[in-house]
Amino acid sequence: MSERMLNDAHNLKKLMREAEALADESMIAFARLKQAMLTARQNPLVDVHTGQRALMRLNQAEAQALAMSTNLLRVHDELSKVAREKMADDIVPTEIPAASIAESSEALPVETLVA
Repeated sequence: MSERMLNDAHNLKKLMREAEALADESMIAFARLKQAMLTARQNPLVDVHTGQRALMRLNQAEAQALAMSTNLLRVHDELSKVAREKMADDIVPTEIPAASIAESSEALPVETLVA
């Protein structure tokens, strides 16, 4: 295999991990935000319905982030297939379980909320 192909493969691997980490970080940030919103709403001086629409929109954003993460896993899987085909024994590609990237019939569609 050429040096350029090897360099490209290493760069793609690095960038793939960065993208996956950013997707995870966004989901962590959403979880922290939701926790803070719910904690603030527990204040006795705040009406129980306060922020409900914001929570609904945050749930939508969380669903989209999870869908993005799943699609990134699919990208990773496709790149691993290319690595197996083009690089043979030079690199050990990532094995992603099929269940992690399968389309789920139970998955709910992400709908756009109207303001």
